[in-house]
Amino acid sequence: MTTAQPDTQGTMPLDTTLERQEGSALARAVLTPFRWMRAYPTLWAGLILLTFMILFGVVGSRFVDPELARAGTVDIDLDPWQTVEYRVKGEERSAFSVLGTDSQGRDVWAVTLLGTPLTIYVGFLAALIGMSIGTVLGFIGGFYGGIIDNIFKSFADMLITVPVLMILVVVAVTLKSSIDVTQQALIIAAFVWMWPLRTIRSQVLTMRERAYVSVAQISGANTLEVIFLEMLPNLLPFLAASLATAVATAMLTTIGMDALGLGPQNQPTLGNTIYWALFYSAPFRGIWWWWAPPVLALALVFGSLYLITAGLDPLANPRLRRQV
Repeated sequence: MTTAQPDTQGTMPLDTTLERQEGSALARAVLTPFRWMRAYPTLWAGLILLTFMILFGVVGSRFVDPELARAGTVDIDLDPWQTVEYRVKGEERSAFSVLGTDSQGRDVWAVTLLGTPLTIYVGFLAALIGMSIGTVLGFIGGFYGGIIDNIFKSFADMLITVPVLMILVVVAVTLKSSIDVTQQALIIAAFVWMWPLRTIRSQVLTMRERAYVSVAQISGANTLEVIFLEMLPNLLPFLAASLATAVATAMLTTIGMDALGLGPQNQPTLGNTIYWALFYSAPFRGIWWWWAPPVLALALVFGSLYLITAGLDPLANPRLRRQV
């Protein structure tokens, strides 16, 4: 009597199968970012450029003496690539001036390094606050409708018609003696929430009529569950694109206030640097190292925000959405 031997041909041990599945999952996890980069190169280019500009200011400012950004610290109108001598609290110091000095006796390289993160900070803080207010009011008005929606919409429409820069000028003149970058961001945020409210409201009005929202409501989901679990995740790409646009708008408003001399006077923002360069006629005097670096830094930041907005458009627009 012979004993039947198990047929192992054509079969695969369970542990080998699990190892291959784990290996495939790991490979997919590693390759997913590269697939996203290939599918959305514009988005990734914008994110990398914006990260570089943030690190340029945050990390670079750690390697310069903040005293060099104060007026009257060094000799005025020195050419780039020189060693400057200065005194701080009776202590003699020296530093290599990459971009020379301005007519206020400040090192332009130090001003650019310290001013870049300050300007980005104002734009992001104002945009985050404005977007948060507009998103909350837009969801409330668009989801519930009725008199609440009419009040929010009418109030936003009324404020949109008011010249924002004129109001900002009045507020800034009133607070000029004590304004700093945080207060400037709060002032701007108070006048940028109307546009997010209008756009988010229109999206919510469309989404609340869709089938998956009705199914969630029939299944017993409450209002918060419908908003946070069903509607908000579908709006995240649109909100991200709107945030990038809001940051650019807030930064433009910041530069406009600074160009009028109504921004922070004791903090070296890029807009404030451009204001003083124009005040001392630096472009006509050939002092290019004073105005060119902040203009270039702003151009790179705005370029990164434009790339992010353009790269998020395929994700925010269902008709253009692609599978990764």
